[in-house]
Amino acid sequence: MNPLPATAPVRVRRAERSDLDDLVALEEASFDSDRLSRTQYRRHLDSDSARVLVASANHRRFLGTAVVFFRQGSAVARLYSIATRPDARGMGVGSALLAAAEDAARQRGCRRLRLEVRVDNETATRLYERLGYRRFARVAGYYEDGADGWRYEKALD
Repeated sequence: MNPLPATAPVRVRRAERSDLDDLVALEEASFDSDRLSRTQYRRHLDSDSARVLVASANHRRFLGTAVVFFRQGSAVARLYSIATRPDARGMGVGSALLAAAEDAARQRGCRRLRLEVRVDNETATRLYERLGYRRFARVAGYYEDGADGWRYEKALD
């Protein structure tokens, strides 16, 4: 059963320290390796070079998260991580998080957003390609477990 009606709006906001437990729980539930730790999340929440976003609906029901990194002087932002609760998949959470990540990058003066995704994550690659991301490289052994990754980029003009 879906946690909210298909018509419920997904809202994305900047994460706060009060979201830390939910962020860590989703990270642990979503990824077998290459996880962000509680300490890393805490550091990113307070960092000017990172933006942690959370998606919610129905009065702050936590549905997903995205982490975007920025480098000073660079026109390229990096989507480091994106995750959606399993019971909220297919409801526009990933699309809303990507749109918010792109907006954050534009606000920082970035002209492109890059990301990496496991080559076996077909659901995510379909989403990225549908939203205008272009695959431009395969990175051998990119993940902790030795899996290859695809590198994608989208122009933000």
